[in-house]
Amino acid sequence: MQGKKDYQEKLFAHFQLSERIPRNNFYRRLKGVLDLDYLYPLTMGYYGESGQKSIDPVVFFKLCLVGYLENIISDRKLIDHCSLRLDILYFLGYDIDEELPWHSTISRTRQLFPEDVFESVFIKVFGMCVEKGMVSGHTQAIDSAPVKANASMDTLELKVPEEELEEHLRKVRAISAIDKEEPHRRSKGDKATKEQQSITASKKEPDAIKGRNKKWATDQDQRPGAGNKGSKYTSNKTHYSPTDPDARISVKPGKARKLNYLSQLTVDTAHHVITDITAYHADGKDNQQLPDIVSRVKRRLWKEGLVWENCVADTGYSSGENYALPEAMGLKGFIPPHGTYKGGPEGFVYNKEDDHYVCPQGKIIPFTKEFLDSRTKTRKKSYRASSKICKDCPLRAKCLGKVNEKQFSVTYYREEYQRNIARVESPLGRYMKGKRQSTVEPVFGTLTQFMGLRKINTLGLKQANKCMHLSAIAYNLKKYLKFTGKRSKSGAGKVALLLFVKTCRYKLKRLFSGPEKTMDYLVT
Repeated sequence: MQGKKDYQEKLFAHFQLSERIPRNNFYRRLKGVLDLDYLYPLTMGYYGESGQKSIDPVVFFKLCLVGYLENIISDRKLIDHCSLRLDILYFLGYDIDEELPWHSTISRTRQLFPEDVFESVFIKVFGMCVEKGMVSGHTQAIDSAPVKANASMDTLELKVPEEELEEHLRKVRAISAIDKEEPHRRSKGDKATKEQQSITASKKEPDAIKGRNKKWATDQDQRPGAGNKGSKYTSNKTHYSPTDPDARISVKPGKARKLNYLSQLTVDTAHHVITDITAYHADGKDNQQLPDIVSRVKRRLWKEGLVWENCVADTGYSSGENYALPEAMGLKGFIPPHGTYKGGPEGFVYNKEDDHYVCPQGKIIPFTKEFLDSRTKTRKKSYRASSKICKDCPLRAKCLGKVNEKQFSVTYYREEYQRNIARVESPLGRYMKGKRQSTVEPVFGTLTQFMGLRKINTLGLKQANKCMHLSAIAYNLKKYLKFTGKRSKSGAGKVALLLFVKTCRYKLKRLFSGPEKTMDYLVT
């Protein structure tokens, strides 16, 4: 017989949300392990003593975590999504007839709490992973990736030097046909400070950009789709974003130029737990940020009672300072050097004891001075020979060129380079390279594609740092709930069980073999 369901709302109904959520539900399990009650005294000072009650800080963080767990970066969409999910309502502590907080409350509270509060939640979850045995601390892999900022390339403004703007346009920027035909899109408001609006680069840097701009403008006018303003050549030396002044123009090979933030990520290689994540300006270099990352990660691991031994990173972090720093901290660095590093002129032999080089003809080029490179800001050592030494040399024309004496500079950290190269080229170094590629890079892909880090939905570097911490917290929590301890495959467990059984049989046999033996056994 065919059935037909007629829906009629009841005036009264008995309904318990906890009974509708399965025991193995993700958010039910997360509610049972995540305790954030310590946030109440921690955030008490950021609220007033009178007025209406604001959002519960624990509910705020849980809402934010749900957004990154569900890959939702819009606060408005997040509230709509949570209101339709019984398991999320149970996780938040809301019943089906309770109204969730207004979406704008989330953004206001995110701005209210400082970065330290978000980092404390990250450290709390990281500590949970350590207690469960998910973090070894032995080897840490470091990498970086750009994350799109909440600003458009179309609203870029020119930085203004001391001269008038029109004069600056004629000197520095080549105006293409695109600029003449289509007006510039203006931002609603300019959040940049006076320092951010003015050019801080030296005169040589804008002049160098001038030639690139001319060539770029000519090429773009001839290409299909050249009307896209984002495709124009721009530089952080001459442009800034009035919408988000902390965002920087950056580009990766094969990608379009965008306003980004740089995410620096550190991952433990044991079970891919994130040990550190921080937002930086996208125009900075990786090797400039490594000292800050290493000191912060080592301090965090030390507080958890973990010993860090191996620091693994790619070529972008290569520099003499970054080779010396890990060694000074007792770490082994596995950072491939740049292809430009040679350690001295080709064919020259270095004498460590007397600190000089010997040329192929046996002549000595002594050390002269130590200096700071004005372009790279790195320490170098200068070596220079007298013109009399090279006067009758048969290789003079090839070796010296247009100068009269042999002179060159070498990095101050030559020995650190050599030790690091030996580690990288060793079998362990090749293993570490594969370990880094299989550890930190997949984690970045997961964060950007599935954990809400494809775009920063806030403005400013501090707010971007909060978003990155929330994404990393959500990732670690997901790993935490999925983690199960691996059983030993060595067979030691079977041997121990067999020994236990034999011991029990022996004791039982002695116990029931007879009264005399039983008394002897009980006495012993």
